[in-house]
Amino acid sequence: MSGDELTLSPVTKLTIVSSTEKALEVEALYAPGGSAPPNHLHPSQDEHFEILEGALQVRLDEEPSELSQGGELDVSRGTPHTMWNEGDVPARTRWITSPALRTEEWFRTLDSLHRRGQEGEVEPEEYIRLLEEYKDVFRLVLPEG
Repeated sequence: MSGDELTLSPVTKLTIVSSTEKALEVEALYAPGGSAPPNHLHPSQDEHFEILEGALQVRLDEEPSELSQGGELDVSRGTPHTMWNEGDVPARTRWITSPALRTEEWFRTLDSLHRRGQEGEVEPEEYIRLLEEYKDVFRLVLPEG
């Protein structure tokens, strides 16, 4: 639902701007002092990011870069990527995933896990099960070797 605020991780929160079959649009807030999460990809979706405030570190197909305010990035389906804010100030982005598919459901599931994890109830096996369940919208890309 538009306006809902969700927590994806201890350092990443988002607000749903709009959600249709065509696209999910959110505004995400990345807390400062973060570190790189694991690479991931979306097998059937493209993403567009616009930095509204602050800056984000980006690793796109193993190439590192930094996006600062006003910067934009398109991530094609199947491309390994990750983003984080290692700076001293929060970073805010506009983030569009298209088509939306089950991304909103994935985000709501992560929010639920985060809330339960604050109470110490989440087992690592549950994360593994959810990665399998949502592999149509999110897949980890593990380092080779």
